[in-house]
Amino acid sequence: MSKQRFWLALVLHVGLLPLALLWLAPLWLMVVFATHPEEEIFRIPTPLHPGGAFGQNLANLQADTNFLRALLNSVVVSGLYTLGGLLLSAMAGYALAVYQFRFKALVFSFIVATLTIPYFVVVIPQYILVARDLKLTNTFWGVILPFLANALGVFYMRQVFLSLPSSLLDAARVDGAGEVRIFFQIALPLVRPALAALALILFLNAWNDYLWPLLVLSQKEMYTAPVALGTLIGLTRVSWGGIMVGSALMTVPFLLLFLFLQRYFVAGITAGAVKE
Repeated sequence: MSKQRFWLALVLHVGLLPLALLWLAPLWLMVVFATHPEEEIFRIPTPLHPGGAFGQNLANLQADTNFLRALLNSVVVSGLYTLGGLLLSAMAGYALAVYQFRFKALVFSFIVATLTIPYFVVVIPQYILVARDLKLTNTFWGVILPFLANALGVFYMRQVFLSLPSSLLDAARVDGAGEVRIFFQIALPLVRPALAALALILFLNAWNDYLWPLLVLSQKEMYTAPVALGTLIGLTRVSWGGIMVGSALMTVPFLLLFLFLQRYFVAGITAGAVKE
């Protein structure tokens, strides 16, 4: 590394360090507040170091919301949605990238066009369909099914599969491999980084979703974690200690998933950016 590049990198890192600390500050305060009694959260000066009330705050949260059950519900809903969304997005993207059929461009244009529709335009008819016609209220499938067909995921996976050399797939067909085998044993393993990136996006969307589970789920034992935390905000009292503990616990599953998939994440973000 030349001297000029060294000093440029040093200045860049020194300049970005305060921004990184500024981004981490709310997360640190969330962890700190989760370990303090509620009366100390708004104390002046604000506590900046962990306290010893995490266990009591967790016990209060569990008594008020049965949060561990809600957390398990969120894991199930987010996990099923991620797996189902990955499979459907990959299959649809593969079909749009590899196969030729009539109205292919029209179908793809329609899928992309749905990205421009505001969610609040479709939430009412979607609720009527799920609640009245399908009778899926207070079920995990009622939360998951409306979002399995993810237009952004289809678009992303199509771009990724377009980057695969067609000669590789043609060679597999010449060797006698069927289309299902080609998809699962050849195409999917080649785009694992992209699948990891999309998995993180889908999981995060489902994990943080509040409005739709709030509409579909009315039984307390079916609540997801965001809905359970929302019940702590009342007209006369807000359980800030419980909210901070619940928010801290909610970061753990996503953090573990990110650490598990991080080696694929950067490569997956740029997958399909350039077509061979």
